[in-house]
Amino acid sequence: MSFSELLKIEFMKIKRGKIIPLIFIAPLLVVTSGVANLQSYFTPEYTNAWAAMFIQSALVYAYYLLPFSMVVVCVMIMGRETGNNGILKMLALPVSRQALSAAKYCVLLFFLLMEMVVFLVVFIIAGWIATGQAGLAETLPVGYLLKWCAGLFLTMLPAAAGMWALTVVFDKPLLSVGLNMLLVIPGVLVANTPLWIVYPYCYSGYLVSCFLHDFSAAGGSTGFCMFPFLPCAAVIFAGLLFVAVRSFGRKEMR
Repeated sequence: MSFSELLKIEFMKIKRGKIIPLIFIAPLLVVTSGVANLQSYFTPEYTNAWAAMFIQSALVYAYYLLPFSMVVVCVMIMGRETGNNGILKMLALPVSRQALSAAKYCVLLFFLLMEMVVFLVVFIIAGWIATGQAGLAETLPVGYLLKWCAGLFLTMLPAAAGMWALTVVFDKPLLSVGLNMLLVIPGVLVANTPLWIVYPYCYSGYLVSCFLHDFSAAGGSTGFCMFPFLPCAAVIFAGLLFVAVRSFGRKEMR
């Protein structure tokens, strides 16, 4: 069985799940509250309204709500296999368990991408309403929003690999959820130390924090440097994904 066929099977499974409605919750909560908090400050002379609304919405979202939602998605994906000993039936197929784990991680990334799309769409709708009510004539910065949403998606990849690795290694859902959330919570603190570069759970939040610094400095240079971040993040991502792929189904195969 090819990897593309495995992906088709995994996507067929999620059609009957309740994961898709879940990815709407965090974007709706954070965008509506973030835009509503700023709307009262808008005047027809207000500048950089879209940037201000994005920072207000994305800061808490990147540090907490987005990682939390991905933790829940990981558990729900794994729960479909552990329920009724489905994982044993799956491992009996002539398919490597490493390929199965990689396919499930791709499904996780699909939900991450979907949630970013939902966040972008909800943000644009809420922003249009807020700027329209305030009488602002500021143009919708489509390229700008796409750039930062793409940044959030890419910086979440190592954290998503870590979340999936913990979900695979610890077969108890409460344990994997607890450990992942314990790693997410101190993200905002670690982001303010030099250790942020080796802590993937804070990457997305750190990106938005750098954006906030640039916005407050009125156009100053960003503090988010691609080097040494990119090679460090790539090594961490590869290591965590390797653990997830190698550990999947190991206990059941004994």
